[in-house]
Amino acid sequence: MRILVISRWYPYPPDNGSKLRIYNLIKQLAQRHELTLLTFAPGPVAEEQLLALRAYCRDVQVVTWRPFRPGRWRALLGFFAPVPRSVVDTDNPEMHARVRAAVTAQPFDVGLASEIDSVPYLLPVRGLPRCVDELQVAVIKDRYLAQQQLWRRLRAGLTWWKTGRYVRRFLAQYAGCAVASERERANILAVAPQARRVVVVPNGVDLAWHTGDFGAPEPDTLIFSGALTYEANFDAMAYFLREIFPQVRAQRPAVRLRITGRTEGVPLAQLPLGPGVELTGYLAEVRPVVARSWASVVPLRIGGGTRLKILEALALGTPVVATSKGAEGLAVTPEQDLLIADTPAEFARQTVRLLTDAGLRARLAVNGRRLVEQRYSWERSGAQLEALLAEIVAEFTNGLAGNAALQRG
Repeated sequence: MRILVISRWYPYPPDNGSKLRIYNLIKQLAQRHELTLLTFAPGPVAEEQLLALRAYCRDVQVVTWRPFRPGRWRALLGFFAPVPRSVVDTDNPEMHARVRAAVTAQPFDVGLASEIDSVPYLLPVRGLPRCVDELQVAVIKDRYLAQQQLWRRLRAGLTWWKTGRYVRRFLAQYAGCAVASERERANILAVAPQARRVVVVPNGVDLAWHTGDFGAPEPDTLIFSGALTYEANFDAMAYFLREIFPQVRAQRPAVRLRITGRTEGVPLAQLPLGPGVELTGYLAEVRPVVARSWASVVPLRIGGGTRLKILEALALGTPVVATSKGAEGLAVTPEQDLLIADTPAEFARQTVRLLTDAGLRARLAVNGRRLVEQRYSWERSGAQLEALLAEIVAEFTNGLAGNAALQRG
């Protein structure tokens, strides 16, 4: 197949969940298919980063992403639009032009939009079946459901209503949709019950990359790996630092928590950062830090998808304490593969339990790695996406053949 990929993120280096997913799926698809990648990036892309993607793609073109600015005039006009304001404000004429030029220069069998922000750029292309990957609406839905104040609930409810309407309308023009979890699939079908082929393609792990000796685990060390620039991660750490970490420190005064990932533009003053908490910032190499931590904490309360931070920790042999929301979408067995806790007191208890029981840690480390090996490789996820795309192309091709036969008749 010749696949035109539109990506919201420049996939390399794969240093957040969205980049990890599209980068690894590109690697898998490129083994048997020809890919052209049109991708957004926040700024200029270094030559070595371009080369990393050109190893898998016939052509790589980069367009500067213009982030959503709520106060910009186009965003303000978006209040009166039937689609989310972010769709109105971030619409990029250059990407539309690049897509038109690409489909004019050569034929493609299928278009693949990575994430909801990439969806609009394939809609104007006629004669090309479309698929969207990693469609997520859970964060917007959860934000709406969490509001207590009336005016905030009304505003969040309007965003949720617009998002659902937008998803329903564009999926009517898409032949397939890949999501990362069953819960996200249920969310999509709830707002777009007529959508075709809403298929779960879970996240995975590069097992070879997460194999090796990264050093011995350090007692009384916890890690949360994830950029605080992502709303769900910031909420998780605000919750953990206010309601859970003080209880852990009361029993384990020497405990340390490392929070990795970018913090640019994040209101850090709203986090109760104190003794024992370290913000590492962005780490080009996070594997040793995760592998040497005694436990990974994932106290997520909002969001969707399947948690790459959990899969990568398990692959490195680092046990996980998570909320049910944090482990959502993963085929895990509590007490066997990881520990689950949904109240501050229980989360603190399970964390302390893990910090004080080396045998429990060793058992969870072995089981977690085994689970990832058996169920969560990128090879498996890539094959599932490939099968979805092949089905879409076959349906489109058969439809063309059928129309041609009718015209001859």
